[in-house]
Amino acid sequence: MDLREIPVQTIDGETTTLSALGGRAYLVVNVASKCGFTPQYAGLEELAERYREQGLVVVGFPCNQFLAQEPGSAEDIQQFCSLNYGVTFPLMAKVKVNGRRKHPIYAALHEADDAEGRAGRIGWNFEKFLISPDGAVKRFRSKVEPNDPALVASIEQALSA
Repeated sequence: MDLREIPVQTIDGETTTLSALGGRAYLVVNVASKCGFTPQYAGLEELAERYREQGLVVVGFPCNQFLAQEPGSAEDIQQFCSLNYGVTFPLMAKVKVNGRRKHPIYAALHEADDAEGRAGRIGWNFEKFLISPDGAVKRFRSKVEPNDPALVASIEQALSA
């Protein structure tokens, strides 16, 4: 199954798919509001704004699996993201990204290799997965900042395809 067609739930409880969000390429990120990487929200919002017209949709999936760094309710998460980082990109309902109950979209994303050729479990919050228009997936680990040249180049390449 095309992972852009896997049902996901928005933070407001509506069922949708990535493809229904209207993009050509998607940057899927497991996010958390009490993490050392949380300031990456600002860079993710910059990417969303910069490439929105070309068809990039940044999609945040809150996750509380890493040291309980996303403990809030859907409303808490929305408010935090809006007030602190001006997030306008879509946020989904809180999910599990590892383990027996991981969301099906993350089960599929586990197959993607990072720059070192490693696939598998999500290592921490703010792992990034760029899904190109042809469905190809590139994985960027948590330490890769949203403005990292390799990530930006991959986004531009995906949007020019």
